[in-house]
Amino acid sequence: MFPINDTEPSRYSAFPIMTFSLILINTAILFVFPPSRYGYYFEMVATVPAMVFARVSGGFLTGLTSMFLHGGFFHLFGNMFGLWVFGKRVEDACGPWRFLAFYLLVGYGSDLIYTLVNAESNIPVVGASGAVFGVMGAYLILYPKGRIRTLVFVFSFIPTWPKIRAYWIILYFLALQLVPAINIIINEANSQYQVAYWGHLGGFFASLSILLFLRPEAFARYWSDTQV
Repeated sequence: MFPINDTEPSRYSAFPIMTFSLILINTAILFVFPPSRYGYYFEMVATVPAMVFARVSGGFLTGLTSMFLHGGFFHLFGNMFGLWVFGKRVEDACGPWRFLAFYLLVGYGSDLIYTLVNAESNIPVVGASGAVFGVMGAYLILYPKGRIRTLVFVFSFIPTWPKIRAYWIILYFLALQLVPAINIIINEANSQYQVAYWGHLGGFFASLSILLFLRPEAFARYWSDTQV
């Protein structure tokens, strides 16, 4: 299941300028500052929980810098595609600058939760996945019945593109995070995973703050049970 596009029209703006800008910034950083050049600076800009608590290298500032770095093109592509699919209408409900503030908040919240759960880890973590999960959570809160054009393979090889309700897609991706995240807590099994599952969940939980960032009109429509 791969979300392709949000099919619902925007209400307040013609183009999601901040979502587009974030995608451009993340892409530019990957090409100007690729992983092969991180070297010594990697520990300064990536989140390493043990170093955060030891107050060395970038410390808590890495919660901001790490969300703009990616491990490679496919890592970047997956995150930016998800940001584009779900970010457009969330930005429409917030306005560009409120959306940017929300994006940075959920990204930092994601990093904070990951760091607390994996306090002794020396593994560097980068990526916008937590922020994107925060945007997905905001979409679920604002547009649970929105329809998402989705690539689905029937019998593992026949592609179809149905419109699926947003809550099914987002809850599906959320469920994929829960089992390994619980395994990390119960069995201290973080070393066997290359995915920051608790970072994803942290961003998703932080999405509850979305109501603080809505345009006044969108906020009023939300509380009147009208489509935002």
